[in-house]
Amino acid sequence: MTLREDTLFGPVDKVAIAIERIKTFEPEDGYYVAFSGGKDSEVVLDLIERSGVKYDAHMNVTTVDPPELMRFVREQYPSVTLERPETSMYKLIVKKRYPPTRVVRYCCAYLKERGGEGRRVVTGIRWQESSRRAKRQYVESCKYGRGKTYLHPIIDWSEDEVWEYIRARGLPYCSLYDEGKTRIGCVMCPMIGAKRMRADAERWPKFAAMYRRACNASYEKAIADGLDRKTWTCGDDMYEWWLSNRPADRSEDELFPLDN
Repeated sequence: MTLREDTLFGPVDKVAIAIERIKTFEPEDGYYVAFSGGKDSEVVLDLIERSGVKYDAHMNVTTVDPPELMRFVREQYPSVTLERPETSMYKLIVKKRYPPTRVVRYCCAYLKERGGEGRRVVTGIRWQESSRRAKRQYVESCKYGRGKTYLHPIIDWSEDEVWEYIRARGLPYCSLYDEGKTRIGCVMCPMIGAKRMRADAERWPKFAAMYRRACNASYEKAIADGLDRKTWTCGDDMYEWWLSNRPADRSEDELFPLDN
């Protein structure tokens, strides 16, 4: 099976190109494959295996991953190492004294972007996903240091091409896609917008209850620490504001000092 794209210079075999990228940049110690259980990382892992290169695959557990996703990974990808975080989302929200927002996404550094230090990390990042990712290169260094370099072998693939590959190869995929989910990352991530955050809250009420408890505990900690919380009257008020995905009425830097 090949994905072919017609160009001014003739047809391009995108599967062969991805495999060639993987072979070309193989490090002596093998690749660190950043696996999420989503469709893109499944395709990347399959391409890695087809390439015959040395690798080890890891999934960063965030403590707010959909249960269906975790069950799928355990059943279908038992060789993937599940990396547990040092803290949970609940404890992180209380520590920071506010929930993660679209502007201040501290959770990614603590929960999603762990591992791979000093390694060449392979991901399923694609240009089509966002304007920000459209600026990425298929080989690049980590801008935060940490000795990481990245390879994104399917960076130029479209979503349709990802699904074409999955179907042609008969790869399993998480059932949440069949429920209409287009993204199966952290439950109630603020990056998905208010409507989908509320849909997640209805779909997984235990996670919603956890976020509410965390907002109440973080509000109380902020008051105890002497921070101004006049924007909200209580933790429930903070939670409803967060769930609405609205901007704060003051600078988030003012409301949420990153001093701990």
